[in-house]
Amino acid sequence: MKPSLKQIAESAMLIAIGTVLSLFDFKGPWALGGGITVCSMLPLVMIAQRYGTKWGMLSSLVYSVLQLVLGMNNVQYAPTALSAAGIVVFDYILAFSVLGFSAAFNGLVKDRRKAVILGIVVTFSARFVCHVVSGLIIWEALFPNELGWAPAVWSLVYNGSYMLPEMVITGIVAFLSYKPLERYWLGGDIRWSKV
Repeated sequence: MKPSLKQIAESAMLIAIGTVLSLFDFKGPWALGGGITVCSMLPLVMIAQRYGTKWGMLSSLVYSVLQLVLGMNNVQYAPTALSAAGIVVFDYILAFSVLGFSAAFNGLVKDRRKAVILGIVVTFSARFVCHVVSGLIIWEALFPNELGWAPAVWSLVYNGSYMLPEMVITGIVAFLSYKPLERYWLGGDIRWSKV
C-alpha cells in the first residue's frame, strides 16, 4: 500500500521535530557522557504507533541518517574504515532504526497505553545494547576509560547514564500525553475544541 501524502507529511514533520529536539541535549550531573534530550525519540514512537512497524522502521532509518549527519564528528575519530563503519552501524543506523519496532507490542498488550510504554522500554533498551556493543568493540579501543574500569562495566555505565534517563523521561511523557492525545496516538487528527 502506497503511503498517503498526509502520512508522508506528518512523518516528515515528526522526524523534523525529533531532530530539532535532539539538538538540545544536557549533561546530567550523574552522566559519565552522552547527552540527555527531552523526548527527541518520542516522535518516532508516535509515527510507529500511527502507521505501524514497517513505516516506523523506515522513518527511524531516515532519522538515523539525519543523526549520523549531525554527529559526523564522532565518525571522524575512527582511525580505520572498519571502525568508522562500526560507528555508523552501531551508534547510528541500528541504534535509531530499532525505535521503529515500538508499535510491535500493540497486539500483545490489551491496554494500548501500556503497549506504548512497553515499546519504549524495549526499543530504547535495544538502542542501549547497540551503544554498549559499540563502546566495547570500538570506543574502548580508541579511548580507554580513564577510571580503569573493565571495558564491559565502563560501556554499560557510560551508556546507561544517559540512556536510562532518556527512557524514563520519554516513558513518562508518553504515559501522560496518551490519554489527552489518544485520538492522535491512534492515527486520528487532533481536533481542538472551541473555548
